[in-house]
Amino acid sequence: MTADTTALDLGPQARIVARLAQGVSDGQLTDPTPCPDLAVRNLLGHLTGLVVAFRDAGRKDLGVTTDTSPDAAVPDIGPGWREELPAVLGDLAEAWRDPAAWTGTTRAGGVGLTGAVAGAVAADELVIHGWDLARATGQEYTPDPAALRVSYDLLAAAAEEPDRDGGGLFGPVVPVPADAPLLDRALGLSGRDPAWAPPA
Repeated sequence: MTADTTALDLGPQARIVARLAQGVSDGQLTDPTPCPDLAVRNLLGHLTGLVVAFRDAGRKDLGVTTDTSPDAAVPDIGPGWREELPAVLGDLAEAWRDPAAWTGTTRAGGVGLTGAVAGAVAADELVIHGWDLARATGQEYTPDPAALRVSYDLLAAAAEEPDRDGGGLFGPVVPVPADAPLLDRALGLSGRDPAWAPPA
């Protein structure tokens, strides 16, 4: 993780994800995504839940939203998701603009984290799931460069931990050429194949 992580503004990446979400048509909600067993609607539900959790983690408002495991149930969207997701993305960015969010300790997904690590994980979730959503729905995707760098650094550091045995933070690392674009390398570290495409 870079030393200037606390200077990261999650706003640009949050706005990118919000724009991608608004580009999803109702007919695409049941389409597959790079996340096994998650259709687009489930990915959107997962995004909404994690954004709320990391918003509250940044606020140090600990409770049900920060203590529930993301694997507790298959996520889904509610009827107002098109309004809710952009709103909570904006709230997330605002929460992490407070320098206090990056200090001390907090929780997300029931896991205790330092503020700095929680902020980096939030950036990583937005970058990687932004790609998931874009790839699943055929949209162009260029992540915020600062958030991408934080995501890559987090994933690379996790993959180098001795107890990972070649695995990454979210599953087995997918080999990607060393000279590949940074996004592709981050995706490989997250256990994704950058060449994934929806079934024809």
